[in-house]
Amino acid sequence: MHPSPAPSPLRIGIAGAGLLGRLLAQQLLAAGHEVHVFDPAPHAEARGAAGWTAAGMLSPIAELETGDAEVFRLGWRSLALWPAILRGLQLPVEFSQDGSLLLAHRGDEGAARRVLDLLQGKLLELAAGAHAPQPLPVPQLRVLEPAVQGPAHAWLLPGEGRIHTVQAMQALAAAAAAAHWHWAQPVARVEAGLLATDAAEHRFDHVFDVRGTGARPQLPVRGVRGEIFWLQAPGLALRRPLRLLHPRHRVYIVPRAPDLVVVGASEIESEDRSPVSVRSTVELLAAAHSVLPELAEARIVHSEANLRPALPHNLPLLEWAPGLTRINGLFRHGWLIAPALVEQALQALER
Repeated sequence: MHPSPAPSPLRIGIAGAGLLGRLLAQQLLAAGHEVHVFDPAPHAEARGAAGWTAAGMLSPIAELETGDAEVFRLGWRSLALWPAILRGLQLPVEFSQDGSLLLAHRGDEGAARRVLDLLQGKLLELAAGAHAPQPLPVPQLRVLEPAVQGPAHAWLLPGEGRIHTVQAMQALAAAAAAAHWHWAQPVARVEAGLLATDAAEHRFDHVFDVRGTGARPQLPVRGVRGEIFWLQAPGLALRRPLRLLHPRHRVYIVPRAPDLVVVGASEIESEDRSPVSVRSTVELLAAAHSVLPELAEARIVHSEANLRPALPHNLPLLEWAPGLTRINGLFRHGWLIAPALVEQALQALER
């Protein structure tokens, strides 16, 4: 994914130090450019960006439920790019591509069938039938994931993966340490070749606007609340991300070494950043326990809520013009599609 060194290094400004901003900074530095990153957060570890609050499921098949053909294509391209990106980082990042599982309890067959029919219909339209979910009889499920005991139905989505999002955010920032990081400096306005903060206007050869919800009012972006839990479960053996197809929720469970699982699913049309609600706590953790009975003795070590940036159509935006690139609206697909969007943006910069 690393662009070839530019014959004439550029002075680049980046508005936003979330996942996109860090990927861009790392790639642009590798290409020999001078990079300046502006963000309202006070420091690199402040978890304001949506990329921190994500389980890291890399699921182009499952995300067809809410995404389109472009999200599907970008997702597979990003899965191909992630290993090379991670090899270029100094800090380790947990990553695997062993597939994921869709699960359903007895009695929820109707809800599961609706999702599966939707996925299979979209895959046929994309001439991608080879990616169709594979029915997994319960005995085979027990072999693949012995800890999964509750569901009566399962489907394997081969090729899907997962990434440790917190490790990746930290490793990308460390790899881009040579950039000029302007913390506690929110960008109020972005124009071709210009980033304006409250204090000053900064001129660049090219600027990237990846501010998420901070791009308002220049983009009609809204925040969609998401909530997650980290559970510590020593001894729980789980290799693959799980999604429970439930009539009310799409609960996901993602393992992280050495003994953590991340549980989440809430997608609330609200820009409330307050702590996780009691309703989400009860519903999501009960659903997770129904899939993995061993979670009964797990410990809740962290909970978090954040806002995912979404445009009115809930699909990503990549706009390029001389001196200015905007990327926004990654919604729930950020970790799935960010590398491919950055690749496209840098290819346009080189032309």
